[in-house]
Amino acid sequence: MNVTLIFLTGFAPFQPTPGLALWSLIIFLLFWWLMSKYAFKPIMEGIKTRENSIQEALDEAKKARAEMANLQSENDALLAEAREQRAQILKEATDTKMAMINEAKEKAKSEAQRISLTAKQEIENERKAALTSAKNQVGTMAIDIAEKLIQKELKSNPEHEAFVSKLVSEVNLN
Repeated sequence: MNVTLIFLTGFAPFQPTPGLALWSLIIFLLFWWLMSKYAFKPIMEGIKTRENSIQEALDEAKKARAEMANLQSENDALLAEAREQRAQILKEATDTKMAMINEAKEKAKSEAQRISLTAKQEIENERKAALTSAKNQVGTMAIDIAEKLIQKELKSNPEHEAFVSKLVSEVNLN
């Protein structure tokens, strides 16, 4: 076991020697030159293209965000306008309703006044007709009573009979 330990103590995974360092440097520079000529340019172009596409996407996103904000403000304006129109329509409907109610009240009031006036006129006409009828009946009764009284008086007194005859003859002449 001692022998293996001694052998392992002298082992070093990287032992730089000037030749190895020179060849490593030459290979590294050659690799670097090949990579810069064939790999770095396409990679950089790809990175630039990717950067441009990302920037374009960001610009489009900003533009879309601005358009969305504009659309949102337009929507808010339209919504406010719609609310205003709704309020105006409701106010107009309320005004129309109140106008119709007031018009109906006025028509009903004028119709009631017309009916009341007509009823008063009919009542007055009926009262006058009843009064005229009553006067006629009273007049007829008074004439009947007067006629009976006069007949009774005239039968008993010849002087009255001559007077009535004279009056009748004067009335016939006029």
